Amino acid sequence: MLVGLLIALGPIAAAEATPAPCAAAEYHQFDFWIGSWTVKDDKGALLGTNQVDVIQDGCALQEHWKGTDGSAGTSFTIYYAPSRKWHQTWVDAQGGLLLMDGGVVDGAMVLQGERVGKKYKSVIDKTTWTPLPDGRVRQFWQASVDGGKTWRTIFDGYYQRAQ
Repeated sequence: MLVGLLIALGPIAAAEATPAPCAAAEYHQFDFWIGSWTVKDDKGALLGTNQVDVIQDGCALQEHWKGTDGSAGTSFTIYYAPSRKWHQTWVDAQGGLLLMDGGVVDGAMVLQGERVGKKYKSVIDKTTWTPLPDGRVRQFWQASVDGGKTWRTIFDGYYQRAQ
């Protein structure tokens, strides 16, 4: 009976009966980062601009970073349902690569990954994006070369929506 109804109603009814692949709430936990941004340090000095777009029918985010120091990079970020984790792949104009996984911790997106650093030492990167009450987003990136015993700040920027 249902098949006959769907055939009678045509492709519109069939599309309405099938939810979008990335419609679940988990896929929207990082929506607070979407948009055009100017990024400043805690003293108000401009660090760069960032554009974060929704791509692939709402299943992924694509970031385009341009730093005032000449740096540039792109990331792809996705909620990967089989692992129940968020994943980000970052590449930059200096040949850098970061692969990080994680999820929401206390209202912030926290992603972490391990890479090979200078002198082939293991480096753990941890980046936290925190939505702030005034609409800004803080991105705080730390790195550890001793297995997470100590951390140093790599980047601490405050995203404000571009006008």
